Amino acid sequence: MPKEAIHSKHAPAALGPYSQGIRAGSTVYLSGQLGLDPATGNLVDGIDAQAHQVFRNLRAVAQAAGGELDDVVKLTILMANLADFGKVNEIMATYFKAPYPARATYQVAALPKAAKLEIEGIVVLPS
Repeated sequence: MPKEAIHSKHAPAALGPYSQGIRAGSTVYLSGQLGLDPATGNLVDGIDAQAHQVFRNLRAVAQAAGGELDDVVKLTILMANLADFGKVNEIMATYFKAPYPARATYQVAALPKAAKLEIEGIVVLPS
């Protein structure tokens, strides 16, 4: 099955040799997004701002592939501090509606650019 790189100018450029997203058939794999402002490339300040920015970045890549956040079926959340778990859940609920995507959440030792949060996802595009 051929794969297609997905790119959105409304999401930050990749920080390494990877694509913002890859489409394979009707499935789109969204690379992990940090709370980077796509206009400046700088990390926004604080867990609230980073969480909102991460979901906006994920939405931009999903839209570039022809989808929306409602088409996300799976998320993986990496957090520098699980004490922020409740706040991230609260913010996530403003971007998604039931049925919510499947999800796994992990606390990690560190994230690029000392981010507090990184989220990756899988989108299944509507037929």
